[in-house]
Amino acid sequence: MREAVGIAVLVSLLVAVLLAMRAGWRSRAARSATLVPALPPVPASDLLGAVRMGPVEATYVSTTVAGDWLDRVVAHDLGARSAASVTVHETGVLLTRAGAQDLFVPAGVLRDVSLAPGIAGKVAGGEGVVVLRWEVVGARGARLGGDAPGATVLDTGLRPRRSADRQALVSAVRALVGADAPTGGVVGATGGAA
Repeated sequence: MREAVGIAVLVSLLVAVLLAMRAGWRSRAARSATLVPALPPVPASDLLGAVRMGPVEATYVSTTVAGDWLDRVVAHDLGARSAASVTVHETGVLLTRAGAQDLFVPAGVLRDVSLAPGIAGKVAGGEGVVVLRWEVVGARGARLGGDAPGATVLDTGLRPRRSADRQALVSAVRALVGADAPTGGVVGATGGAA
């Protein structure tokens, strides 16, 4: 009898923990949706322009609020780690993701790109993660400038499968970053430049 009661208590605790985790994930998704109301639409293939690099096989690690690599954004599948193919076009960066919504980061909203040791969901050590820093595009397609009230800047982490692709990817994306964009590396959660 004691054994049955112990098992029932253990199962009840497990169910309570799972329900709390689910509620936390939903709360994070709702908060993320206010930060990222919509993703930039993926243009038709004939509107992407010339390919500057890629496709590069990579792992899409996660997207976080810029500068806070523990604040993962989960809205719009941005929190779903997945296999990805990264292609740099003259109009932006296309991430084709397996099992998750594709992500297109237009050249006009890219702010920076750098190598970093990690981001939420992956610590690679060294300089193993390529981090794209970009601004959220407003619901009507207007760019939210970095000084605009309520603007959201995000960091998206990618881990290319081949280490030789890391610096090449950074160089290709850096060519898309506007001359007026901030430079100097991505700042991580610890406050240091990556």
